[in-house]
Amino acid sequence: MSDDFIEKIIPKIKITKKIEQNSYLFYQNDAVSSVYIVDAGLVELTRNLHDGTSIVLQRAGDRTILAEASVYSQIYHCDAFARFPSTVFVLPKAMFLKFLRDDEELSLMWGKKLAHEIQSTRNRLEILSRHTVSDRLDGWLVLNGSVMPPKGEWKSIASQIGVSPESLYRELAKRRKNANNLT
Repeated sequence: MSDDFIEKIIPKIKITKKIEQNSYLFYQNDAVSSVYIVDAGLVELTRNLHDGTSIVLQRAGDRTILAEASVYSQIYHCDAFARFPSTVFVLPKAMFLKFLRDDEELSLMWGKKLAHEIQSTRNRLEILSRHTVSDRLDGWLVLNGSVMPPKGEWKSIASQIGVSPESLYRELAKRRKNANNLT
């Protein structure tokens, strides 16, 4: 799916930054000074919880804005962690806000993009409200076109749906067994 906002803003950006795999772009409580758009790779926004666990708030792949709500905040409320080697576009926050003020079309596109992100967040909350691993996986599959990513990425699905990787693997094994029994 094309993202008109991203395609319109990227030509205005002059700075890129490479992030090594398993390293951080920013940390929770860092000052927000820039807007980041993932050009290539995968960056996850995670929030550390009081009980020592963490939750993935966003999985930002190619052409995705990171922590878009942070544009209106003084500090980040999460960490940005490069799951894979990644490259991001870097746009100073003040310049980003100036572009929105000066370009009505861009500003309207930004509003539409934020509305879409709210819808996505609500979908994710609906998945997390489900009680069983099976129900959460079903919800995730509906939102992702019923397609599972390659086996090496299953752990990230477990994080997205709020279950342990082992629980997800057991559910997938049960589904494979049931499918084999039907044939």
